[in-house]
Amino acid sequence: MIRTLATILLSAAFIPSAWCAQPKPTGPVSAAAILESSSDARALPPAPSGKSTIFGGEIQNVDPVRDELTLKVYGQKPMKILFDERTLVYVDGKRMPLRTLGPQQHAAVETTLDGTRVFAVSIHALSQSPEGDYQGRVVNYDPGTGDLTIASSASRETFTVQVARDASFQREGQPGFISAGSGPQDLQRGSIVSIEFTSGQRGHGIASKILVLAVPGAAFAFNGNISSLDLHSGLMVLTDPRDQSSYQISFDAAHIPAGQELHLGEHVSVKAEYDGLHYMASQITPE
Repeated sequence: MIRTLATILLSAAFIPSAWCAQPKPTGPVSAAAILESSSDARALPPAPSGKSTIFGGEIQNVDPVRDELTLKVYGQKPMKILFDERTLVYVDGKRMPLRTLGPQQHAAVETTLDGTRVFAVSIHALSQSPEGDYQGRVVNYDPGTGDLTIASSASRETFTVQVARDASFQREGQPGFISAGSGPQDLQRGSIVSIEFTSGQRGHGIASKILVLAVPGAAFAFNGNISSLDLHSGLMVLTDPRDQSSYQISFDAAHIPAGQELHLGEHVSVKAEYDGLHYMASQITPE
């Protein structure tokens, strides 16, 4: 059953609201501390003020000499990020001194560009494993390693997780589709899946639950009103009035008698097969 794939920033899946909290200081502050803070602030230029991006992953190395850390981003290659006294550090939402910064299994780093280098504006670490979910199309699955790579059709970003050996599989959608059993064999290229994951010991996402929404070759039946139609490209969007779900369906008007007679707002029933990229109509019946 086709769904509108949610556009998900990869890092957002790892950032609970607690990471964004910046608690105000409590208790008395000495005059010496104020002077020291003011002196440090004057000695440093303002922090870069460009557009910020948040990356979630594991801090693998902190180099205090070069003022540089290595962040292993989930599903991507490690990246080098600069930091200095302007960088704010939080652990479980509590402000911590920069000198305490070290390797962290679960961290979100807010970054911006400082010239051509990536600079850490703030670092938010969690002492417990984050959780998240992701939905997209299967790009590759390696049964040997358990590595599963998914791409979101909306953002075109890829995301790699490791499928747990005891992960649960379940098909979701129409009765004809869910009647077949589900398992790792459904993780073929082009399948549409929704996964739930937690973070492993090395920062890799571990998929514990996998919902399979479509697999190549599966047959589907749709009913609804045509809300968008392009006869030239053979593409229509069908909206089911019962739950307002929308389905994007491709068709070849030259091989479907009713294809040339379709019009917006018309209620039709469609038999289609998912080919790994599209829902391709084999029959369209006006109702």
